[in-house]
Amino acid sequence: MLDSPVGLEPLVDQPLVRYEDVSVTAGGVQILSNVTLSLTSGAPTVLLGPNGSGKTTLLKLAMGLIDPTSGHVTLAPHHDAGTPRRAFVFQKPVMLRRSVAANVAFALTAAGYEADLDMIDHLLAQVGLRHLADRPARRLSGGEQQRLALARALARCPAILFLDEPTAHLDPAATKAVEDIVATIAASGVKVVMATHDLGQARRLACDIVFLANGELVEHAASETFFAHPSMVAAQRFLAGDLVL
Repeated sequence: MLDSPVGLEPLVDQPLVRYEDVSVTAGGVQILSNVTLSLTSGAPTVLLGPNGSGKTTLLKLAMGLIDPTSGHVTLAPHHDAGTPRRAFVFQKPVMLRRSVAANVAFALTAAGYEADLDMIDHLLAQVGLRHLADRPARRLSGGEQQRLALARALARCPAILFLDEPTAHLDPAATKAVEDIVATIAASGVKVVMATHDLGQARRLACDIVFLANGELVEHAASETFFAHPSMVAAQRFLAGDLVL
């Protein structure tokens, strides 16, 4: 049994996503167990934990891609406009069989916006792909495809952007390019919630850390506090490079 969670008070004053005693079971396997957590506005939140700890499931719940087996996930209204717009970037995004620009145009139309050339150009410029607008999306490198996935996500004008291991398969240069874009997105006021295995990346980008293990929420703390003085044994072992079972 894991240690009891600590440090779970919201770190910013404006909650955006609230998990209340959330559990998820699939095929008889407990994926998340009794998670209570607030994700708040502000700088990026990073989800850490070993494989199978429930990071991706936590993101999918907030995006509405899956439902909890028990408990509740609620999103706070955004600027009195109802449920905040959300976007999700998967670890391995699927590229449509069309050009880079047409991928962005499709995302704009799907989000209910006009796919005009100026907006497409603007979104591609944000991710450094303007010069590749006419290239078939499936001929991009892995890093370029991930940047295109970010452009498609931004086409939704999200208040919250969920990222699931967006640099897991990228080389250092491509990773830096994605991290720079994510930092710029966060600085613009979009709430970024990102799962990663990369401790260096978490140190570079996170304001607060949510640490999960075995489907349980173990620790939630400011990034500096988590890395300098993790409170729970499971988090201490994870940071030391030990196996967390």
